[in-house]
Amino acid sequence: MDRRAVTSLLSLEEAQARLLALAPQRPSSVMGLLPFDTRRYLARDITARRTQPAADLSAMDGYAVAPGPGPWQRVGESRAGVPFGGALAHDQCVRISTGAVLPEGAESIVLQEDAAISGDMVTATEPPSAGRHIRRAGFDFREGDVILERGTAWSPAVLALAAAAGHAQLPWTEPPSVAVLDSGDELVAPGAPCAAHQIPASNGLMLGAMLYPYVGMVDSLGPVTDDRMALAAALERAEDSHILVTSGGASVGDHDLIQQALKDWGAKIDFWRVAIKPGKPLMVATRPSRSGPDLVILGLPGNPVSSFVTAFLFALPLVRASMGDPHPLPRTITMIAGEDLPPTERRREFLRAVIEGDRVRLAGSQDSSALAALAQADCLIDRPAGAPAAKAGDRVPVFCLRNG
Repeated sequence: MDRRAVTSLLSLEEAQARLLALAPQRPSSVMGLLPFDTRRYLARDITARRTQPAADLSAMDGYAVAPGPGPWQRVGESRAGVPFGGALAHDQCVRISTGAVLPEGAESIVLQEDAAISGDMVTATEPPSAGRHIRRAGFDFREGDVILERGTAWSPAVLALAAAAGHAQLPWTEPPSVAVLDSGDELVAPGAPCAAHQIPASNGLMLGAMLYPYVGMVDSLGPVTDDRMALAAALERAEDSHILVTSGGASVGDHDLIQQALKDWGAKIDFWRVAIKPGKPLMVATRPSRSGPDLVILGLPGNPVSSFVTAFLFALPLVRASMGDPHPLPRTITMIAGEDLPPTERRREFLRAVIEGDRVRLAGSQDSSALAALAQADCLIDRPAGAPAAKAGDRVPVFCLRNG
């Protein structure tokens, strides 16, 4: 192995930083709160238009009582949506339900199970504590508070909070348009007859499925043969995309034509090769756009596992950064190795693995073409370059694939 070639590779962090610095920034648009098919990130801070709760509320079913030891005379009821119409005098109470407005003059809630009833008189079997079981006005948020910060990701809870704060619409950053191009003479369309020297084109489907939750429909440009004219025609179809992801042909062998095809198309190579395994021949380029920021091109390796791992580490963060995510990179958690892990060489390695309780074990073959093991995996074990063998029981950093 040529040591100079290894040391010239970019680290994962440097490569990610250089790529994210190129992310095309997208404008915002206002959308209603109805659920939509793709993820979004808020384009600006959101402030509350109302106070929540707007009045003191009961947190439990029971009786809202005036100050004093009791007994209290029941003079009415306050239920959610229908408050008691008056104020409590000394030694009076009202029946109250969870979420109902606390009447004026009430100080405490006697829980239903702590109340003894005799006619219209209520006695507490347990002395109530002043202020207990009461949700004070504004304890959740007040009008004018920043309730959601710019870059907050769409979620059901975010929509609920926005609605509670008086919003019917929110400004979301628009997703980029993404095209995916997989290339290779060996590729045939999925389901087509496949000779021994051919394989079904699976990478385009895989990458499109990974990106769809963020950008919606992905423009599929492949599979394309290893032919300069065919590649040039496919690239022209990506003219109006914001991001182009290619799979295959990113190296510099006799039949790896993507780099030259991109240069012929007017693209400028920013960097090529990263010190990770799988995924070393990763390429990033840009091309001037007819309008707006430069088209960003991410060239992934053709081996399916390499393509998947680099898409997880680079393509998804690029899309998230373009959409305004302030923390677009995936994050690790620490888990326990369920088996011995082999030492690593001069590149950082990402092992496909399966989570079992608080432990992780390898998901079969770690070959970069092994799709069966990849399909079983729900995480990647992050192993540093030049690391000794890890023992079962050691703690290891893990990327969870289910949450990106």
